[in-house]
Amino acid sequence: MRTLSDEVEVLRKIPLFASIEPAKLKLLAYACDKVEFADGQVLFRQGDEGDSAFIVLSGTADIVSETGGSEVVVAQLKDHALVGEMSVFCDAPRSATVRANGKLIALKIGKGYFLELIKEFPELAGRIIRELAFRLAKTTADLAASERAANS
Repeated sequence: MRTLSDEVEVLRKIPLFASIEPAKLKLLAYACDKVEFADGQVLFRQGDEGDSAFIVLSGTADIVSETGGSEVVVAQLKDHALVGEMSVFCDAPRSATVRANGKLIALKIGKGYFLELIKEFPELAGRIIRELAFRLAKTTADLAASERAANS
C-alpha cells in the first residue's frame, strides 16, 4: 500500500511537477483522490466534461478514439503519465476515451485544484502547452503516415 510520502515521490518523478517543492507536492497528493480501475474499466469517455486529470501511479491505460461506432487505440499510458489535463486546461470535452489495460492505480486531481496549481506555478502552464504541442505533432505525423499507407 502506498503512503502519502510514496505518492509525493511519484509526483516528483513526473516532469510536469518536478520543480514544485516537496511541501506543495504533499498538499497536491493529499488533495488528490487515489482511485483504482480494473482491466477494461473506463477512467473517462470521449465527449465527457473535463472535471479532473489523472496521474497514473501504476499500470497501463489505453487512449481510445471512438469514431463512427468503432474504436481505435491511439496510444498507451504507463506509470507517471498525466492524462485528462487537456480538457481541464482548455475547458473542452474529452477528446478520447481512456480505459485501464489491466489493473490501474491513479491519482485523480479535480479541475479546480488543477487550475489553482497552474495559477500558483505558471511554469506548469508552459510545460503543459509544450506537452500538448508534442502530442499534436505526433498525432499529425501518425495520421499522415496512415494516410500514405492507405493510399499506397
